Amino acid sequence: MNLNALDLNLVRVFDALMTERSATRAGARIGLSQPAVSAALARLRHALNDQLFVRRGNEMVPTPRAEQLAELARGALSRIELMVEPQGEFDPARLTRHFTIMGSDFVSMLMMPRLTRRIREKAPAVVLRLRDTSIGDIARVLREDAVDIAIEPANWVKERLSRTSLFPSPFLVIAARGHPQLADTGIRPGDTIPAELFCRLPHALRSVDGDESGLVDAALMRQGRRRHVGLTLPQFEAVALSVAQGEFVASLPSQFAEDAARRLPLDVFRLPVEVPVPEIAMFWHPRHDSDRSHRWLRQQVVACVGELGFADARGKFGDG
Repeated sequence: MNLNALDLNLVRVFDALMTERSATRAGARIGLSQPAVSAALARLRHALNDQLFVRRGNEMVPTPRAEQLAELARGALSRIELMVEPQGEFDPARLTRHFTIMGSDFVSMLMMPRLTRRIREKAPAVVLRLRDTSIGDIARVLREDAVDIAIEPANWVKERLSRTSLFPSPFLVIAARGHPQLADTGIRPGDTIPAELFCRLPHALRSVDGDESGLVDAALMRQGRRRHVGLTLPQFEAVALSVAQGEFVASLPSQFAEDAARRLPLDVFRLPVEVPVPEIAMFWHPRHDSDRSHRWLRQQVVACVGELGFADARGKFGDG
């Protein structure tokens, strides 16, 4: 292929289409109209002799050739962005950029309001977007720049990515306020639920893929015990709402459990088994290590966590 047939704008369109899987959204991302994106795609298809994207419902699905080119395109654009970035003093007030964060409703409910306020005060032209954990493999979406950072349990990621630990998130148990089976045994909020009763109660579990086991089950298994999971839901908030309205109990991250108990008719208890404390971390692709605006975003996340006091969870709750 003649290099003159592929200008920088076509690479930007390709990269945006890989991220958004929609001509309309891709155009909005890079400031082009939908017809302009479609025209650029036609030129790309001709230049690369491949369809690159095929329509499936409302989504444009990349071909194997497009998947092969995606990381090369993103890496090239990232290097160009660094090359043309002004080298004077970094001023977030002049920053105009979209940042996309990957995280669960834990992140959207407990962290995003404060993070948004911090960033609006310092960089009012920055746009934040949160994408749910269910969008796919963390390493892949970071590699493809579908997201800028991911906030997830550290043990979820085995690939070599840049990361920083944010806070420990031990588990606590929530139950409807005045749960009869707990009240009848004299167990009060803040107490440890006896293992036998804990296993006898029906459990709700936050599970993105519907899997009915987690860290708590592994800990129970080491004691030769099993619990009964009667409900799985993909969001922490949905689990908390279901528990507040019925007989279920649930083991949730301590920060979310305590926040839910302030908003809903819930009591909080301790687990009867020792569960390894998940460490929540922030991940990003190493190519952004030196990107000043990206580094600034990461600093705001760390500062937000400090303001929320999440790092104190291990001292307050031990190992669950």
